[in-house]
Amino acid sequence: MRIVVDAMGSDDHPAPDVAGAALAAREFKDTIILVGDQGQIETELAKLDTSGLSIEVQHAGQKIEMTDKPSKVVKGKPNSSMHVGIGLVKRGEADAFVTAGNTGGALAVAMLRQVGLGRIPGVKRPALGVIFPIEERPLLIDNGANADCKPEYLLQFSLMGSLYVERALGIQNPRVALISNGEEEGKGNALIKEAIPLLQASGLNYIGNIEPKEFMQGAADVGVTDGFTGNVIIKTAEAIASYMNNMIRREIKASPLTILGGLLARPAFKRVGRRLNPDEVGGAPLLGVNGVVIVAHGGSNAYAMKQAIGQARRIVEKKVVEAIRTGMSSEE
Repeated sequence: MRIVVDAMGSDDHPAPDVAGAALAAREFKDTIILVGDQGQIETELAKLDTSGLSIEVQHAGQKIEMTDKPSKVVKGKPNSSMHVGIGLVKRGEADAFVTAGNTGGALAVAMLRQVGLGRIPGVKRPALGVIFPIEERPLLIDNGANADCKPEYLLQFSLMGSLYVERALGIQNPRVALISNGEEEGKGNALIKEAIPLLQASGLNYIGNIEPKEFMQGAADVGVTDGFTGNVIIKTAEAIASYMNNMIRREIKASPLTILGGLLARPAFKRVGRRLNPDEVGGAPLLGVNGVVIVAHGGSNAYAMKQAIGQARRIVEKKVVEAIRTGMSSEE
């Protein structure tokens, strides 16, 4: 495959972006195209052992900052690494695009038909679907692309999320649930209440409403919500995990006895840490655009970028975009 990586995306670009691309090129044996400031990219590549790797560099004279507004980046920065990278996918010169940059910017550029991929016919709003880093690995959709939603958007998120989980993760007839403040149909805001009958009539394996705590326990394979709520859930979970990790470390160091116990339990702590580490997931697919786009966390390290690239190639291999395209056409 040929995977494009936005070398100017992460908070610490281009170091983790380039290092992650090199890790991916070595593990997956694919061609990785690094897009961004050629001088900076080549400086980082010179620090790495790239012998035998298929890595190309495509210069882009502009970059989209995290502070840039999506409405301004589409026409304001036509030579950005996002524009150039997504353009390669649009023209069929690459199979997928991976960025750890501005989520809104990536969505805006990807949706623009003139330079980007556009939406899959029938899709009203693309959505970010993130694999939640718990043992059951459920999908949370939307994770921040659409702060304000209509009931029909949640229906489409459910369909796209279900197809993604079925194709990419191999889960047949995935369980789909609306995330609400209670299991009863009478619970929830107006958006949830209006979406319920749409999902009930959808033909999906809709199991009803679940609370966030049930989603965290693996009660559904696809948890559906608006992007505002989904983003709050993700960021709250990350904050709690970080707080708990720091508190456990502090308490283990409190006395010689707990230090000894901590040393004995270290292998277990490491295993739990690996299961809960969001770096293992890498990034979130932007489902609904007419091509493969993965948005990774701005704070991604090299390993997280490598995992995001791996997720991109899995979506290409499993033909997720084609499945969504077929699924949307059958809904019309």
